[in-house]
Amino acid sequence: MSNEERTPEPQPEHFVFPKWHNKVPLVVLGVIGPVATVAVIAAVWYWFSPRFTDVGYQPKQPVAYSHKLHAGDLGMDCRYCHTGVEDTAHARIPPTQTCMNCHTQIRTDSPLLAPIRESWAKDKPVEWIRIHKTPDYAYFDHSAHISVGVGCESCHGRIDQMIEVGQAEPLNMAWCLDCHNAPEKFLRPTSEVTTMGYQPEGGDQLALGKKLAEEKNVNPPIHCSGCHR
Repeated sequence: MSNEERTPEPQPEHFVFPKWHNKVPLVVLGVIGPVATVAVIAAVWYWFSPRFTDVGYQPKQPVAYSHKLHAGDLGMDCRYCHTGVEDTAHARIPPTQTCMNCHTQIRTDSPLLAPIRESWAKDKPVEWIRIHKTPDYAYFDHSAHISVGVGCESCHGRIDQMIEVGQAEPLNMAWCLDCHNAPEKFLRPTSEVTTMGYQPEGGDQLALGKKLAEEKNVNPPIHCSGCHR
């Protein structure tokens, strides 16, 4: 038999990757996939929450107004500027008139106050940027909280130490429910609602809070319709 007619011998198979690589997709789909999915969900739930996305929000305002100077150093009461907080659902943003009550006589030529003077001259409000806001589907009443002794700093933080105000608390549902489930941790005499850095006499907040809750019959709603109306 000639070499041309001889049957060729089978050649061994050659693979670029070893055969166990065929199992990689199964491992990814069956093990790594679910673990990665849970990890992504957990990361979004944790880092996309208001505690991380909203806390620290500090926009640049049209006027360089210092709460540290006014509420801290000068000791101005919150209610002088934010009227209605004791009687209505909303704490009003002060009109230019409130600023000019003082600044027609104090620092009348300060360049920092030029937007205030311009607002006063043109009778147009200063376009302050809102910082603290609950969602439109949630109802919040400032007067209901102030009237039972929830201090301003419980929600807004130490405003008296902020040169530029930023959001100190997440203002989300879980945060609200923490207070509604244990209001005694936050209640104080109504005469102290604007006091920054308030400490109860004797230092026992829980005892004072329980006493005030009983006296004022404080029983915050924890059902859905309490806030979602």
